Amino acid sequence: MKNLKIAFVSMALLASGLAANAQKYGKTPEDSVRCITNISLYTEFYKQKNYADAYTPWCETLKTCPASSKNLYIRGVTIMKYMINNAKTQAERDTLIAELMQMYDLRIANFGEAGENTAKKAMDLEVFTRDAGVKDYYPIYAEAVRLGGERLDAAYVTKYFEATVKYVKAGYAEPSLVVDNYDLASDLLDKQYRANREDSAKAATIARYISSVEAAFSPYASCEQLVSIYTKKFEASPNDVALLTKITTIMRKKKCMSEELFFKATQNLHALQPSPSTALLMGQMCVNNQQYSKAVEYLNEAAKGLTEPDDLYSTYLAIGMANSAQRSYGAARAAYNKAAELDPTKGDPLFRIAQLYGQSAGMVDDGMSGRSVYWVAVDQARRALAVDNSEEFAATVNKFISTCSQHFPKQADAFMLNLLDGNSYTVGGWIGVSTTVRTRK
Repeated sequence: MKNLKIAFVSMALLASGLAANAQKYGKTPEDSVRCITNISLYTEFYKQKNYADAYTPWCETLKTCPASSKNLYIRGVTIMKYMINNAKTQAERDTLIAELMQMYDLRIANFGEAGENTAKKAMDLEVFTRDAGVKDYYPIYAEAVRLGGERLDAAYVTKYFEATVKYVKAGYAEPSLVVDNYDLASDLLDKQYRANREDSAKAATIARYISSVEAAFSPYASCEQLVSIYTKKFEASPNDVALLTKITTIMRKKKCMSEELFFKATQNLHALQPSPSTALLMGQMCVNNQQYSKAVEYLNEAAKGLTEPDDLYSTYLAIGMANSAQRSYGAARAAYNKAAELDPTKGDPLFRIAQLYGQSAGMVDDGMSGRSVYWVAVDQARRALAVDNSEEFAATVNKFISTCSQHFPKQADAFMLNLLDGNSYTVGGWIGVSTTVRTRK
Protein backbone atom coordinates (compact mmCIF):
# COMPACT_ATOMS: atom_id res chain seq x y z
CA MET A 1 0.00 0.00 0.00
CA LYS A 2 2.85 2.34 0.90
CA ASN A 3 4.48 1.74 -2.50
CA LEU A 4 1.19 2.41 -4.29
CA LYS A 5 0.84 5.76 -2.48
CA ILE A 6 4.38 6.68 -3.47
CA ALA A 7 3.58 5.83 -7.10
CA PHE A 8 0.51 8.05 -7.15
CA VAL A 9 2.42 10.92 -5.48
CA SER A 10 5.15 10.55 -8.11
CA MET A 11 2.58 10.69 -10.89
CA ALA A 12 0.98 13.77 -9.36
CA LEU A 13 4.36 15.51 -9.16
CA LEU A 14 5.06 14.56 -12.78
CA ALA A 15 1.71 15.88 -13.88
CA SER A 16 2.29 19.21 -12.15
CA GLY A 17 5.50 19.64 -14.14
CA LEU A 18 3.79 19.17 -17.51
CA ALA A 19 2.17 22.57 -17.84
CA ALA A 20 3.96 23.19 -21.13
CA ASN A 21 2.47 19.97 -22.51
CA ALA A 22 -1.05 20.45 -21.18
CA GLN A 23 -2.72 19.43 -24.47
CA LYS A 24 -0.57 16.31 -24.70
CA TYR A 25 -1.56 14.99 -21.29
CA GLY A 26 -5.02 16.52 -20.97
CA LYS A 27 -6.59 19.93 -20.59
CA THR A 28 -6.24 20.25 -16.81
CA PRO A 29 -3.83 19.08 -14.08
CA GLU A 30 -6.51 16.59 -13.03
CA ASP A 31 -6.60 15.26 -16.59
CA SER A 32 -2.83 14.87 -16.52
CA VAL A 33 -2.94 12.81 -13.32
CA ARG A 34 -5.73 10.67 -14.77
CA CYS A 35 -3.86 10.32 -18.07
CA ILE A 36 -0.57 9.24 -16.55
CA THR A 37 -2.31 6.87 -14.16
CA ASN A 38 -4.16 5.13 -16.96
CA ILE A 39 -1.09 5.03 -19.20
CA SER A 40 0.76 3.27 -16.41
CA LEU A 41 -2.09 0.82 -15.83
CA TYR A 42 -2.80 -0.16 -19.43
CA THR A 43 0.91 -0.35 -20.29
CA GLU A 44 1.57 -2.82 -17.46
CA PHE A 45 -1.34 -5.02 -18.55
CA TYR A 46 -0.25 -4.71 -22.20
CA LYS A 47 3.26 -5.93 -21.37
CA GLN A 48 1.68 -8.96 -19.71
CA LYS A 49 -0.44 -9.50 -22.87
CA ASN A 50 -3.48 -9.14 -20.61
CA TYR A 51 -5.40 -7.17 -23.24
CA ALA A 52 -8.79 -7.62 -21.58
CA ASP A 53 -7.68 -5.75 -18.44
CA ALA A 54 -5.68 -3.26 -20.53
CA TYR A 55 -8.85 -2.27 -22.43
CA THR A 56 -10.54 -0.05 -19.80
CA PRO A 57 -7.51 2.08 -18.77
CA TRP A 58 -6.56 2.27 -22.47
CA CYS A 59 -10.03 3.63 -23.29
CA GLU A 60 -9.68 6.18 -20.48
CA THR A 61 -6.30 7.27 -21.80
CA LEU A 62 -7.72 7.66 -25.29
CA LYS A 63 -10.56 9.75 -23.90
CA THR A 64 -8.48 11.93 -21.56
CA CYS A 65 -5.26 12.50 -23.52
CA PRO A 66 -5.51 11.30 -27.16
CA ALA A 67 -2.37 13.25 -28.11
CA SER A 68 -0.16 11.64 -25.47
CA SER A 69 1.69 9.15 -27.70
CA LYS A 70 1.60 7.26 -31.00
CA ASN A 71 2.08 4.11 -28.96
CA LEU A 72 -1.43 4.64 -27.61
CA TYR A 73 -2.72 3.86 -31.12
CA ILE A 74 -0.18 1.23 -32.11
CA ARG A 75 -0.93 -0.77 -28.98
CA GLY A 76 -4.60 0.12 -29.26
CA VAL A 77 -4.92 -1.89 -32.48
CA THR A 78 -3.71 -5.00 -30.69
CA ILE A 79 -6.01 -4.42 -27.71
CA MET A 80 -9.06 -3.71 -29.87
CA LYS A 81 -8.49 -6.71 -32.14
CA TYR A 82 -8.31 -8.95 -29.08
CA MET A 83 -11.54 -7.49 -27.70
CA ILE A 84 -13.35 -7.82 -31.07
CA ASN A 85 -12.23 -11.41 -31.55
CA ASN A 86 -13.42 -12.28 -28.04
CA ALA A 87 -16.75 -10.43 -28.11
CA LYS A 88 -19.61 -12.53 -26.75
CA THR A 89 -22.40 -11.12 -28.96
CA GLN A 90 -22.66 -9.63 -32.43
CA ALA A 91 -23.90 -6.36 -30.93
CA GLU A 92 -20.83 -6.15 -28.69
CA ARG A 93 -18.60 -6.97 -31.64
CA ASP A 94 -20.17 -4.25 -33.80
CA THR A 95 -19.71 -1.69 -31.00
CA LEU A 96 -16.05 -2.59 -30.62
CA ILE A 97 -15.45 -2.39 -34.39
CA ALA A 98 -16.98 1.10 -34.35
CA GLU A 99 -14.61 2.03 -31.50
CA LEU A 100 -11.64 0.80 -33.56
CA MET A 101 -12.73 2.99 -36.46
CA GLN A 102 -13.05 6.00 -34.13
CA MET A 103 -9.56 5.27 -32.79
CA TYR A 104 -8.12 5.68 -36.32
CA ASP A 105 -9.94 9.01 -36.70
CA LEU A 106 -8.41 10.19 -33.42
CA ARG A 107 -4.96 9.07 -34.52
CA ILE A 108 -5.27 11.04 -37.76
CA ALA A 109 -6.55 14.11 -35.88
CA ASN A 110 -3.62 14.03 -33.45
CA PHE A 111 -0.73 12.59 -35.46
CA GLY A 112 -1.61 13.02 -39.14
CA GLU A 113 -0.39 10.52 -41.76
CA ALA A 114 -3.94 10.53 -43.04
CA GLY A 115 -3.42 8.40 -46.14
CA GLU A 116 -1.66 5.49 -44.43
CA ASN A 117 -3.89 5.50 -41.34
CA THR A 118 -7.06 5.71 -43.41
CA ALA A 119 -5.83 2.70 -45.40
CA LYS A 120 -5.15 0.78 -42.17
CA LYS A 121 -8.64 1.68 -40.99
CA ALA A 122 -10.14 0.30 -44.21
CA MET A 123 -8.08 -2.87 -44.08
CA ASP A 124 -9.07 -3.61 -40.46
CA LEU A 125 -12.71 -3.05 -41.27
CA GLU A 126 -12.36 -5.43 -44.24
CA VAL A 127 -10.77 -8.09 -42.02
CA PHE A 128 -13.63 -7.95 -39.52
CA THR A 129 -16.55 -7.56 -41.92
CA ARG A 130 -15.24 -9.45 -44.98
CA ASP A 131 -17.14 -9.18 -48.28
CA ALA A 132 -20.37 -8.29 -46.47
CA GLY A 133 -18.83 -5.00 -45.32
CA VAL A 134 -17.54 -3.85 -48.71
CA LYS A 135 -20.16 -1.10 -48.88
CA ASP A 136 -18.50 0.45 -45.81
CA TYR A 137 -14.80 -0.23 -46.34
CA TYR A 138 -14.53 0.48 -50.09
CA PRO A 139 -15.17 4.24 -49.62
CA ILE A 140 -12.52 4.30 -46.88
CA TYR A 141 -9.95 2.74 -49.22
CA ALA A 142 -10.93 5.30 -51.87
CA GLU A 143 -10.39 8.10 -49.35
CA ALA A 144 -6.99 6.64 -48.42
CA VAL A 145 -5.90 6.71 -52.06
CA ARG A 146 -7.16 10.28 -52.42
CA LEU A 147 -5.25 11.38 -49.32
CA GLY A 148 -2.10 9.30 -49.83
CA GLY A 149 -1.64 9.49 -53.60
CA GLU A 150 1.83 8.42 -54.77
CA ARG A 151 3.02 8.20 -51.14
CA LEU A 152 0.54 5.45 -50.25
CA ASP A 153 2.15 2.04 -49.87
CA ALA A 154 1.67 -0.24 -52.89
CA ALA A 155 -0.03 -2.86 -50.69
CA TYR A 156 -2.85 -0.46 -49.83
CA VAL A 157 -3.23 0.63 -53.47
CA THR A 158 -3.70 -3.03 -54.38
CA LYS A 159 -6.24 -3.55 -51.59
CA TYR A 160 -8.12 -0.49 -52.86
CA PHE A 161 -8.45 -1.98 -56.32
CA GLU A 162 -9.46 -5.40 -55.03
CA ALA A 163 -12.12 -3.71 -52.90
CA THR A 164 -13.33 -1.88 -56.01
CA VAL A 165 -13.96 -5.18 -57.80
CA LYS A 166 -15.87 -6.54 -54.79
CA TYR A 167 -17.89 -3.32 -54.56
CA VAL A 168 -18.95 -3.59 -58.20
CA LYS A 169 -19.68 -7.32 -57.97
CA ALA A 170 -21.92 -6.61 -54.96
CA GLY A 171 -24.00 -4.30 -57.18
CA TYR A 172 -23.09 -0.97 -55.57
CA ALA A 173 -21.59 0.55 -58.75
CA GLU A 174 -21.36 0.10 -62.52
CA PRO A 175 -18.43 -1.86 -64.06
CA SER A 176 -16.97 1.44 -65.31
CA LEU A 177 -15.80 2.08 -61.73
CA VAL A 178 -13.47 -0.92 -62.02
CA VAL A 179 -11.97 0.52 -65.20
CA ASP A 180 -11.65 4.02 -63.73
CA ASN A 181 -10.00 2.76 -60.57
CA TYR A 182 -7.72 0.40 -62.47
CA ASP A 183 -6.46 3.42 -64.38
CA LEU A 184 -5.72 5.20 -61.10
CA ALA A 185 -4.26 2.19 -59.26
CA SER A 186 -2.05 1.03 -62.13
CA ASP A 187 -0.73 4.56 -62.62
CA LEU A 188 0.19 4.86 -58.92
CA LEU A 189 1.87 1.45 -58.93
CA ASP A 190 3.75 2.19 -62.16
CA LYS A 191 5.10 5.42 -60.66
CA GLN A 192 6.18 3.61 -57.50
CA TYR A 193 7.87 0.91 -59.55
CA ARG A 194 9.79 3.48 -61.62
CA ALA A 195 10.80 5.36 -58.47
CA ASN A 196 12.17 2.16 -56.87
CA ARG A 197 13.78 0.43 -59.86
CA GLU A 198 17.24 0.64 -58.30
CA ASP A 199 16.04 -1.19 -55.17
CA SER A 200 15.63 -4.67 -56.64
CA ALA A 201 13.80 -6.14 -53.62
CA LYS A 202 11.29 -3.30 -53.40
CA ALA A 203 10.82 -3.24 -57.16
CA ALA A 204 10.11 -6.98 -57.14
CA THR A 205 7.49 -6.52 -54.41
CA ILE A 206 5.76 -3.73 -56.30
CA ALA A 207 5.88 -5.84 -59.48
CA ARG A 208 3.96 -8.56 -57.64
CA TYR A 209 1.33 -6.03 -56.60
CA ILE A 210 1.07 -4.87 -60.22
CA SER A 211 0.49 -8.49 -61.26
CA SER A 212 -2.25 -8.85 -58.63
CA VAL A 213 -4.04 -5.77 -59.92
CA GLU A 214 -3.73 -6.99 -63.51
CA ALA A 215 -5.19 -10.36 -62.52
CA ALA A 216 -8.12 -8.74 -60.71
CA PHE A 217 -8.77 -6.48 -63.69
CA SER A 218 -8.52 -9.26 -66.26
CA PRO A 219 -12.29 -9.98 -66.53
CA TYR A 220 -12.89 -6.33 -67.43
CA ALA A 221 -9.81 -5.84 -69.63
CA SER A 222 -10.82 -7.04 -73.09
CA CYS A 223 -11.27 -4.41 -75.79
CA GLU A 224 -14.84 -5.61 -76.27
CA GLN A 225 -15.58 -5.08 -72.58
CA LEU A 226 -13.99 -1.63 -72.55
CA VAL A 227 -15.93 -0.54 -75.61
CA SER A 228 -19.13 -1.86 -74.07
CA ILE A 229 -18.47 -0.05 -70.77
CA TYR A 230 -17.49 3.32 -72.23
CA THR A 231 -19.47 3.73 -75.47
CA LYS A 232 -22.68 4.93 -73.77
CA LYS A 233 -20.74 7.34 -71.58
CA PHE A 234 -18.89 8.72 -74.58
CA GLU A 235 -22.07 9.17 -76.58
CA ALA A 236 -23.68 10.98 -73.65
CA SER A 237 -20.68 13.27 -73.01
CA PRO A 238 -18.41 13.34 -76.09
CA ASN A 239 -16.71 16.56 -74.94
CA ASP A 240 -16.08 15.62 -71.30
CA VAL A 241 -12.29 15.99 -71.03
CA ALA A 242 -12.04 13.86 -67.86
CA LEU A 243 -14.00 11.04 -69.49
CA LEU A 244 -12.02 11.27 -72.73
CA THR A 245 -8.78 11.09 -70.75
CA LYS A 246 -9.97 7.93 -68.99
CA ILE A 247 -11.06 6.27 -72.23
CA THR A 248 -7.86 7.02 -74.14
CA THR A 249 -5.57 6.12 -71.25
CA ILE A 250 -7.12 2.76 -70.46
CA MET A 251 -7.59 1.74 -74.08
CA ARG A 252 -3.97 2.59 -74.85
CA LYS A 253 -2.77 0.56 -71.86
CA LYS A 254 -4.81 -2.41 -73.02
CA LYS A 255 -3.73 -2.03 -76.66
CA CYS A 256 -7.23 -1.28 -77.95
CA MET A 257 -6.07 1.54 -80.20
CA SER A 258 -7.64 0.07 -83.33
CA GLU A 259 -11.13 0.45 -81.85
CA GLU A 260 -13.35 3.19 -83.30
CA LEU A 261 -14.11 4.43 -79.79
CA PHE A 262 -10.43 5.07 -79.18
CA PHE A 263 -10.18 6.94 -82.49
CA LYS A 264 -13.14 9.20 -81.69
CA ALA A 265 -12.14 9.83 -78.08
CA THR A 266 -8.56 10.65 -79.06
CA GLN A 267 -9.62 13.10 -81.74
CA ASN A 268 -12.03 14.86 -79.40
CA LEU A 269 -9.51 15.06 -76.59
CA HIS A 270 -6.78 16.49 -78.81
CA ALA A 271 -9.19 19.02 -80.27
CA LEU A 272 -10.46 20.13 -76.86
CA GLN A 273 -7.23 20.03 -74.89
CA PRO A 274 -4.16 19.57 -77.10
CA SER A 275 -1.03 18.57 -75.20
CA PRO A 276 2.11 16.50 -75.73
CA SER A 277 0.23 13.51 -74.29
CA THR A 278 -2.70 13.84 -76.67
CA ALA A 279 -0.29 14.39 -79.57
CA LEU A 280 1.37 11.09 -78.60
CA LEU A 281 -2.02 9.37 -78.61
CA MET A 282 -2.86 10.82 -82.02
CA GLY A 283 0.51 9.68 -83.36
CA GLN A 284 0.10 6.13 -82.02
CA MET A 285 -3.40 6.00 -83.44
CA CYS A 286 -2.16 7.13 -86.86
CA VAL A 287 0.56 4.44 -86.80
CA ASN A 288 -2.11 1.82 -86.10
CA ASN A 289 -4.18 3.18 -88.99
CA GLN A 290 -1.11 3.23 -91.29
CA GLN A 291 -1.28 7.02 -91.64
CA TYR A 292 2.46 7.29 -91.25
CA SER A 293 3.06 10.82 -92.48
CA LYS A 294 0.49 12.26 -90.07
CA ALA A 295 1.86 10.01 -87.35
CA VAL A 296 5.35 11.51 -87.68
CA GLU A 297 3.92 15.04 -87.40
CA TYR A 298 1.98 14.26 -84.21
CA LEU A 299 4.81 12.27 -82.65
CA ASN A 300 7.42 14.95 -83.29
CA GLU A 301 5.01 17.43 -81.72
CA ALA A 302 4.71 15.16 -78.69
CA ALA A 303 8.48 14.68 -78.37
CA LYS A 304 8.98 18.45 -78.04
CA GLY A 305 6.80 18.66 -74.94
CA LEU A 306 7.08 15.33 -73.13
CA THR A 307 9.42 15.10 -70.13
CA GLU A 308 8.83 11.62 -68.69
CA PRO A 309 11.61 9.32 -69.99
CA ASP A 310 9.28 6.34 -70.46
CA ASP A 311 6.86 8.41 -72.54
CA LEU A 312 9.70 9.84 -74.62
CA TYR A 313 11.09 6.35 -75.15
CA SER A 314 7.69 5.17 -76.47
CA THR A 315 7.42 8.27 -78.65
CA TYR A 316 10.77 7.79 -80.36
CA LEU A 317 10.05 4.11 -80.94
CA ALA A 318 6.79 5.11 -82.63
CA ILE A 319 8.59 7.78 -84.70
CA GLY A 320 11.05 5.13 -85.82
CA MET A 321 8.25 2.74 -86.79
CA ALA A 322 6.38 5.43 -88.76
CA ASN A 323 9.50 6.52 -90.63
CA SER A 324 10.52 2.93 -91.31
CA ALA A 325 7.09 2.21 -92.81
CA GLN A 326 7.70 5.12 -95.21
CA ARG A 327 11.19 3.78 -96.02
CA SER A 328 12.71 6.90 -94.44
CA TYR A 329 15.38 4.73 -92.88
CA GLY A 330 17.79 7.50 -91.87
CA ALA A 331 15.08 9.28 -89.89
CA ALA A 332 13.97 5.97 -88.41
CA ARG A 333 17.53 5.17 -87.26
CA ALA A 334 17.88 8.60 -85.64
CA ALA A 335 14.65 8.05 -83.70
CA TYR A 336 15.67 4.56 -82.55
CA ASN A 337 19.05 5.90 -81.40
CA LYS A 338 17.27 8.52 -79.29
CA ALA A 339 15.12 5.79 -77.75
CA ALA A 340 18.26 3.78 -76.97
CA GLU A 341 19.81 6.82 -75.26
CA LEU A 342 16.69 7.28 -73.13
CA ASP A 343 16.79 3.70 -71.87
CA PRO A 344 20.22 2.09 -72.23
CA THR A 345 18.90 -1.12 -70.62
CA LYS A 346 16.71 -1.99 -73.61
CA GLY A 347 18.11 -3.70 -76.69
CA ASP A 348 14.94 -3.31 -78.77
CA PRO A 349 15.80 0.07 -80.39
CA LEU A 350 19.25 -1.20 -81.38
CA PHE A 351 17.76 -4.36 -82.85
CA ARG A 352 15.25 -2.32 -84.83
CA ILE A 353 18.19 -0.49 -86.43
CA ALA A 354 19.71 -3.88 -87.33
CA GLN A 355 16.42 -4.78 -89.00
CA LEU A 356 16.49 -1.50 -90.95
CA TYR A 357 19.92 -2.45 -92.27
CA GLY A 358 18.69 -5.90 -93.21
CA GLN A 359 15.85 -4.37 -95.22
CA SER A 360 18.21 -2.12 -97.22
CA ALA A 361 20.04 -4.59 -99.46
CA GLY A 362 18.37 -3.22 -102.57
CA MET A 363 19.29 0.37 -101.65
CA VAL A 364 23.08 -0.03 -101.58
CA ASP A 365 25.23 -0.34 -104.70
CA ASP A 366 28.29 -2.32 -103.58
CA GLY A 367 28.87 -4.62 -106.53
CA MET A 368 27.61 -7.54 -104.45
CA SER A 369 23.87 -7.05 -104.83
CA GLY A 370 23.85 -4.96 -101.65
CA ARG A 371 24.93 -7.91 -99.51
CA SER A 372 27.39 -5.77 -97.52
CA VAL A 373 24.40 -4.48 -95.54
CA TYR A 374 24.23 -7.84 -93.79
CA TRP A 375 27.62 -7.22 -92.19
CA VAL A 376 26.41 -4.06 -90.44
CA ALA A 377 23.07 -5.70 -89.68
CA VAL A 378 24.85 -8.49 -87.78
CA ASP A 379 27.15 -5.98 -86.04
CA GLN A 380 24.15 -3.96 -84.88
CA ALA A 381 22.23 -7.06 -83.76
CA ARG A 382 25.19 -8.08 -81.60
CA ARG A 383 25.18 -4.62 -80.00
CA ALA A 384 21.53 -5.21 -79.10
CA LEU A 385 22.43 -8.59 -77.54
CA ALA A 386 25.17 -6.94 -75.47
CA VAL A 387 22.49 -4.74 -73.90
CA ASP A 388 19.74 -7.34 -73.48
CA ASN A 389 20.44 -11.07 -73.49
CA SER A 390 17.12 -12.14 -71.99
CA GLU A 391 16.03 -15.53 -73.27
CA GLU A 392 13.16 -14.53 -75.58
CA PHE A 393 14.93 -11.47 -76.98
CA ALA A 394 18.18 -13.36 -77.52
CA ALA A 395 16.36 -16.13 -79.40
CA THR A 396 14.82 -13.60 -81.81
CA VAL A 397 18.08 -11.73 -82.37
CA ASN A 398 20.17 -14.87 -82.85
CA LYS A 399 17.71 -16.14 -85.45
CA PHE A 400 18.07 -12.78 -87.26
CA ILE A 401 21.89 -13.04 -87.10
CA SER A 402 21.77 -16.57 -88.51
CA THR A 403 19.55 -15.46 -91.40
CA CYS A 404 21.74 -12.44 -92.23
CA SER A 405 24.91 -14.57 -92.11
CA GLN A 406 23.45 -16.83 -94.78
CA HIS A 407 23.18 -13.75 -97.03
CA PHE A 408 26.81 -12.64 -96.68
CA PRO A 409 28.54 -12.20 -100.10
CA LYS A 410 30.19 -15.25 -101.57
CA GLN A 411 33.97 -15.38 -101.17
CA ALA A 412 34.48 -15.31 -104.93
CA ASP A 413 32.28 -12.24 -105.43
CA ALA A 414 34.13 -10.33 -102.72
CA PHE A 415 37.52 -11.39 -104.10
CA MET A 416 36.60 -9.89 -107.49
CA LEU A 417 36.36 -6.55 -105.66
CA ASN A 418 39.68 -7.12 -103.88
CA LEU A 419 37.87 -7.75 -100.59
CA LEU A 420 39.17 -10.38 -98.21
CA ASP A 421 37.76 -11.60 -94.89
CA GLY A 422 38.82 -9.25 -92.12
CA ASN A 423 39.27 -6.21 -94.38
CA SER A 424 37.75 -2.93 -93.22
CA TYR A 425 34.80 -1.80 -95.32
CA THR A 426 32.36 1.13 -95.23
CA VAL A 427 28.81 0.35 -96.33
CA GLY A 428 27.52 3.14 -98.56
CA GLY A 429 24.11 4.64 -99.22
CA TRP A 430 22.07 5.97 -96.32
CA ILE A 431 23.85 3.59 -93.92
CA GLY A 432 27.41 5.01 -94.04
CA VAL A 433 28.80 2.65 -91.40
CA SER A 434 32.21 0.97 -91.22
CA THR A 435 32.38 -2.79 -90.72
CA THR A 436 34.48 -5.88 -91.43
CA VAL A 437 34.33 -8.10 -94.52
CA ARG A 438 32.90 -11.60 -93.96
CA THR A 439 32.12 -14.07 -96.71
CA ARG A 440 30.63 -17.47 -97.27
CA LYS A 441 31.83 -20.19 -99.63
